[in-house]
Amino acid sequence: MAAELNALQAGSAIPRTNEDTARAGVYALVGSLLRDVPDARLLAEVEALEPASGRDAFALAWEGVRMAANQVSLPEIDDEFHTLFIGLGRGECVPYGSWYQTGFLMEQPLSALRRDLTSLGFERCPGVHEPEDHVAALCDVMSQIAIDPTVGIEQQRVFYGRHLEPWIDRFFADLERAESAVFYRSVSRLGAAFFAVEKRYLDMEN
Repeated sequence: MAAELNALQAGSAIPRTNEDTARAGVYALVGSLLRDVPDARLLAEVEALEPASGRDAFALAWEGVRMAANQVSLPEIDDEFHTLFIGLGRGECVPYGSWYQTGFLMEQPLSALRRDLTSLGFERCPGVHEPEDHVAALCDVMSQIAIDPTVGIEQQRVFYGRHLEPWIDRFFADLERAESAVFYRSVSRLGAAFFAVEKRYLDMEN
């Protein structure tokens, strides 16, 4: 299960837009699907998402994950999640930034992440022992700071550039290629398409 973090940020307000709210929502959705085995309620919420407009990569991926949520059973997704992310000792995919950047867990990228989380006003929830560089935890952080009235777009861009951009594309590519991925192939495509849009958005706001 991904590390959970408490946001403690306080400061001057920065106006937020509908785009920020939409970005936060997609981050939260991707994080929820990667945090733990989706339950019936989450799958129903995914299936009931508003249909996407357009025919770009993100719209197609959005529709793909909606349809996949309707087709997967709870036992199937439980088996798939455990095979992909847990396994016997290790799953097919390792959803941690340190592993992708150094080949090991709990390495220097995690230390740098912890410093930046502290500067943004985040702290670990009591009793949580999972490293903070789990992809779901990072999605949760981006979801929160996207709509946090005290965190500007430059801070978001720096955090994304340091802690997601160096490895997130490789993670979603590995997830899409994973032998056991069925439902999660649709999640990988949604994540890859969204992060491509997000990078363009953050670069455009520079």
